[in-house]
Amino acid sequence: MTDIGAPQSAVASACDQRYFGALAEGRFEIPRCLSCGRFHFYPRVCCPHCGSQDLEWVAPSGNGTVYSVTIVRRAEGDYTVVLVDLEEGPRLMSRVVGMPVEQVRIGLPVRTRIDAMADGPLLVFTARGEVRT
Repeated sequence: MTDIGAPQSAVASACDQRYFGALAEGRFEIPRCLSCGRFHFYPRVCCPHCGSQDLEWVAPSGNGTVYSVTIVRRAEGDYTVVLVDLEEGPRLMSRVVGMPVEQVRIGLPVRTRIDAMADGPLLVFTARGEVRT
């Protein structure tokens, strides 16, 4: 059973090591299939769209749009959990940081950022452009 409090890198499978290794070096990369050209996330050994094992790792634009948002209320401070659709297609789960949680809305344009955390790097999102309240 996986310890929920364990750092991401400690529970990563062999297939995930490339992703976490790139994050540790300050790069965000995701797999793209050389057969069908589609991106996917989470990392896998074969393309979930066509089944090909002919994959390459590519740095996406980092731009996306909030698809869904939840505010987690905690005594230590509230934070968001979001699903973000990247411009390249994959949908990622993370957090939006650098703005009040109440301002994070569906449709918000965001950009990736890698934050250094005590237990390893974490991919988060920040707002792109002006935020309307």
